Amino acid sequence: MNISDKVTKYEWAASVLEHLQKELDSVMASPLDIPVEPGGWWHQYVCPEHHTELLFDPNEADAQQFNCPYGCKLHGEPYRGAWLVMKHQSYARYALQAAAVYAGTHDERYAKWSMDILLRYAEQFPKYPVHPEAESWMLKGRAFHQALTEAIWATTLLRAYLLLQDVGGAAVGVEALERLEPFFTMLEESMTQSRMLLVHEQKKPESNYTAWLNAALACLYARRNDTERLKELVEGEGGLKHHLTIGVNPDQLEYEGSTYYHVFVLRAYFILAEMAERLGIDLYSITGEKGQSFEGMLDVMVTLANDQGELIALHDGPYQRVPYAREIAETVEIGLSRYAKGDYVPILREAYRQMYGKPDRAGLEALVYGQGRLDEYKVSIPELKASCLLESSGFVIGKRSSGLLSFYADFGEHGGSHGHYDKLHLTLSNKDGWLTPELGMVPYGSRMRKDWYACTESHNTVVIGEGSQAAHKGELIHYEDAQDWTYVWLRSTEAYEGCKLDRHLLLTADWLMDWFDVELEAVETIDWWMHGPKLYPAEDELWRPTEGLLQESGPYSNVRTVSEWIGAPNECAHLHLSGLEGEGISMTSLLSPASRLVLTETPGTADRPLDKIKGLLHRQMDKKASFINVYSRIGDPAKLSSFQEADTIQSVEFSIQSTDWRAVRHAERGLEIVKL
Repeated sequence: MNISDKVTKYEWAASVLEHLQKELDSVMASPLDIPVEPGGWWHQYVCPEHHTELLFDPNEADAQQFNCPYGCKLHGEPYRGAWLVMKHQSYARYALQAAAVYAGTHDERYAKWSMDILLRYAEQFPKYPVHPEAESWMLKGRAFHQALTEAIWATTLLRAYLLLQDVGGAAVGVEALERLEPFFTMLEESMTQSRMLLVHEQKKPESNYTAWLNAALACLYARRNDTERLKELVEGEGGLKHHLTIGVNPDQLEYEGSTYYHVFVLRAYFILAEMAERLGIDLYSITGEKGQSFEGMLDVMVTLANDQGELIALHDGPYQRVPYAREIAETVEIGLSRYAKGDYVPILREAYRQMYGKPDRAGLEALVYGQGRLDEYKVSIPELKASCLLESSGFVIGKRSSGLLSFYADFGEHGGSHGHYDKLHLTLSNKDGWLTPELGMVPYGSRMRKDWYACTESHNTVVIGEGSQAAHKGELIHYEDAQDWTYVWLRSTEAYEGCKLDRHLLLTADWLMDWFDVELEAVETIDWWMHGPKLYPAEDELWRPTEGLLQESGPYSNVRTVSEWIGAPNECAHLHLSGLEGEGISMTSLLSPASRLVLTETPGTADRPLDKIKGLLHRQMDKKASFINVYSRIGDPAKLSSFQEADTIQSVEFSIQSTDWRAVRHAERGLEIVKL
């Protein structure tokens, strides 16, 4: 259904069109002032003091001062170049928005303005050299440091051009097309050269760059109806089918294990499929050699989302960012229109909530890509919201029907340049959202990328000797999704030399047991971490104030102590993770005489690093340690007691909801749970 038909049939579409039209009327009241300078690298648009993305106003014509949300005022490079990236991208978006408004109104003013943007870039692009200031590792562009950024920008401009062509009108005349031809030719030459370098010389066909170079070239081939060249982008080395096979794991997650890059690559795939459809080729059901598919990639996003539709921030990627929410909205709108699964709707609603404050369709992505009404789509696959093992990627998700908690744990590949030092990390969520979240990643231009957000210390796992883990892959020892529980046993033997880490997670509808064992060859500091924005001690617990840094340098220099637990040895400490009495989550930690339990403040999620969150540090100094925690309802905290043999905890007894349980540790069989 085209935009004009949508506006006629659906009230939401008419409302969105009206809003987009008013927004454009305001923008078009000022002269079209496209910068003649090429863009730099977006990741440098970040405050060096507060590590937050700088503010950007698309209506600012020529920014020379770049403002931090916390009041810093920055000037010059690299901020100017990064601002130019966002400015050029905003004009490409305006070109598509104006084409969409024209498609809905048939008002020639919008078609002309969209075409004027295209013509300005057609005039300017030949003047850009291959970017002389790009960093050495980059695949260089002309209008931007990176060919990747150029490909993304080009697809937006070309989709605007094709939409104008579809609707017709005076703006798409012979003269305009003749003026655009050299621009399109140069773009094609540039994209082809970059793709040849990446796929055939650098031998990196699996790169997310490849997906976007393919998408940009597909747009260029579609605009001149070149079916044969487009088919070459599907077959052969670096083609869509090849990339789907090597760039996506058999469990349907992008090979780097990053949720952000997963969406990023799927969006590029959908653009290529859109262009192929223009030429009579259906790619929406294409599969890789191990069953990878667009639909499967959307399905795994449902698995990786919490009850609110928020995607977990596995490995590199923003925690929340409006341009990322736009990418999610576009990708899911296209997928929803093709596969009609209501399971995708919560993710879509959450994307719109992040962009516009309400979980309703709004904005450009809705008008251009949305079909039907959201309440028409029905949930089709309950299994997408159940426990799931993504074995080839190394993630496991524990969910129980109407359960109190869900967990997400990481044991897979490091993730390359987009990976974190986070093996055996644990994320928890409930109906209120993320309780112990992945923190996401700040823009790469921030030093906090390597000083905190990629480090082990910022994750909910174990740190040995106050230093990050090695880049490595963990192991799945056992996974069982039974009628009454989900049980997972994860192991790492390469995080530190002479170290074995075992994490056992056992989830029922009412509680989660987290048993983490550490074995070392020599005595060392062993730190068990849990970070949570709503973490606080339960009432009547014994804590004394303490203040200071754990270290003067390194990742621990970002950690400030707040208080220390002073209860009796061999007792349990109780904390809360979320919610009101009887509705939130209680955390019960079993402590040994050698335990030190410290409540800390650490940097917040990557979108707001200065909004500190609480961290719980459970420290022991030994060759062996066991960290045993049970999560239950606040109104029913667990009572734990342990039984040791040869200085090792062999079993734990605990009671929840007046029911007694025993967890027994076996070297070969893992945990066994018995109701007493």
